Amino acid sequence: MIFERKGLNNNQLIDFYKRLLWPRLVEEKMLILLRQGRIGKWFSGIGQEAIAVGSTLAMNNDEYILPMHRNLGVFTSRDIPLSRLMAQWQGKASGFTKGRDRSFHFGTQEYKIIGMISHLGPQLALADGIALADVLAKRNKATLVFTGEGATSEGDFHEALNIAAVWDLPVIFLIENNGYGLSTPINEQYRCKNLVDKAIGYGMEGRQIDGNNLLEVYHAVSELANSMRQNPRPVLLECITFRMRGHEEASGTKYVPQELFDEWKEKDPLVNFENFLLDEQVLRPEWVPQMKSEFNALIEAEIEQVFSEPEIVPDTAIEIRDMYKPYNPPTIQPSGNKTIIRYIDAISDGMRLAMRKHDNLVIMGQDIAEYGGAFKITQGFVEEFGRERIRNTPICESGIVGAAMGLALNGYKAIMEMQFADFASCGFNQVVNNLAKTYYRWEQPVDVVIRMPAGAGTGAGPFHSQSNEAWFTKTPGLKVVYPAFPDDAKGLLMAAIDDPNPVIYFEHKYLYRSITGEVPDGDYYIEFGKARTIREGNNASIITYGLGVHWAIEYANSHPEQSIEIIDLRSLQPWDKAAVENSAKKTGRVLILHEDTLTCGFGSELAAHIGEHCFKYLDAPIMRCASLDIAIPMNKGLEDQFLAKARLEETMQKLLNY
Repeated sequence: MIFERKGLNNNQLIDFYKRLLWPRLVEEKMLILLRQGRIGKWFSGIGQEAIAVGSTLAMNNDEYILPMHRNLGVFTSRDIPLSRLMAQWQGKASGFTKGRDRSFHFGTQEYKIIGMISHLGPQLALADGIALADVLAKRNKATLVFTGEGATSEGDFHEALNIAAVWDLPVIFLIENNGYGLSTPINEQYRCKNLVDKAIGYGMEGRQIDGNNLLEVYHAVSELANSMRQNPRPVLLECITFRMRGHEEASGTKYVPQELFDEWKEKDPLVNFENFLLDEQVLRPEWVPQMKSEFNALIEAEIEQVFSEPEIVPDTAIEIRDMYKPYNPPTIQPSGNKTIIRYIDAISDGMRLAMRKHDNLVIMGQDIAEYGGAFKITQGFVEEFGRERIRNTPICESGIVGAAMGLALNGYKAIMEMQFADFASCGFNQVVNNLAKTYYRWEQPVDVVIRMPAGAGTGAGPFHSQSNEAWFTKTPGLKVVYPAFPDDAKGLLMAAIDDPNPVIYFEHKYLYRSITGEVPDGDYYIEFGKARTIREGNNASIITYGLGVHWAIEYANSHPEQSIEIIDLRSLQPWDKAAVENSAKKTGRVLILHEDTLTCGFGSELAAHIGEHCFKYLDAPIMRCASLDIAIPMNKGLEDQFLAKARLEETMQKLLNY
């Protein structure tokens, strides 16, 4: 192993050695604690430390790094105290996630580190968004994101690299190629000779280096980062290394041939760098045991300090409170002026006003720039706000949700348009595991709105017509709204954009151009969780939302003798329990109407709640009117039969006649 100083002085080299030694000694202590049964799990990075330490030292302290679960050296090289790391690993209150997540599954804005989730690949797209924010703000920064050779098999890897290449984002995609994904060797992971060869397919630079050579890693990342700060572009950096222990300690290493261990033991990054410094007389032989002794004493003290900290006392109220960042919508009174506009125009108006109000707001989606989006909702936006803020994206929902989250992590607000709500399935993991859980895990708000053109009635068939709100209403951390009228469409959207929590905003395609209404001019906000009473009644209540509201109005208008009360929820997470309960108690008969399929639709939750809290006030069983439990057909006759509206008359008569 050849080390090149390239201008590094003796003091710098000694500092590098200490930063390489420190995580190794911490890891050795963790393995002792594991054998003693004092900790339960450990993912070892022994043998790979040069990558984490060298690359981190090469980045500026105000630049983001997105590490993996074997990159202790990233955290220690950013000078995070061991006591805080240990508290995190032990689930103590002083850890970064207050006992809510494990190991390195956390982030910290203080140290500009964004930790992984267990799904590995999604963090690559977050780096895209972080870098995009830096480019838009003209900050001249680079972003470093880690992945393993195993995660390069995931679609998220492709999406993130493609986005970065198309948008010229200054991201170093660092692959730690350690030979095994748990027990799967590289010959079962990919067939190209080297992973770095994939770079050419994305039109980006690729480099392969010795990941066990601390100085080679440092110089390579330094050179790339310095260049990318002035000339933004992505680079794929493959670091060849080896995992000297199991995926985690319980998995063992029996699947690895002994000759590989023998070969890579000779390439130990710490031993080789130490020998180099001794040969160069930068280190004196007697300094090494002295350093180790001092470090071990410090490690022992900090670890025991954390073991002595009290365990967390569970508090339900705190846990529920911390699922969302507290938020109250602006108290701006809407102007007295109102304009009659279509539902689709109300959505455009809300976004346009928000874009003017928030200069850090970016809208992303397929075909949304010059083309104006599939439904022309953003038509004219690119002319007013420019292509930097109105961004056409590649066809890759997961990558763009991740990029939106990355923007939010780095000081921006983001709206992402799913071209159709059905396509959210391609970005589902990013939404329900990354966006939704981040604030609860480490108190980082994620200011992202995902617009979801949803619903049937247009003969668009099984893949463009679903009402899939129930996919998201059961996921804590997300807010979900579903307006039925133009004024609500604008007010809820502006509130969603202002809210620092992730919001899933459903907008019904059938309503875009079919309904109009008076909408306040200027800024206009509607508080989430507040239902709207569409009409008063005494005989029965219809609880509904979205297109169902218009079905209910049509039914009530054709049966004025029945005195039907209609409650439009507007917001599904949170939803207005008080309004629903009051209506149920008032009329004693409740019909829940929604466009989604019957089984496990959101109406199931409403029915359960009413049954639990209003049973003694009811004069009839709660009844649900929903769409058939089949995929949505394209043919108009079949679609009409599918939709809940086809059974509304029958269900209401059954309810009233009970």
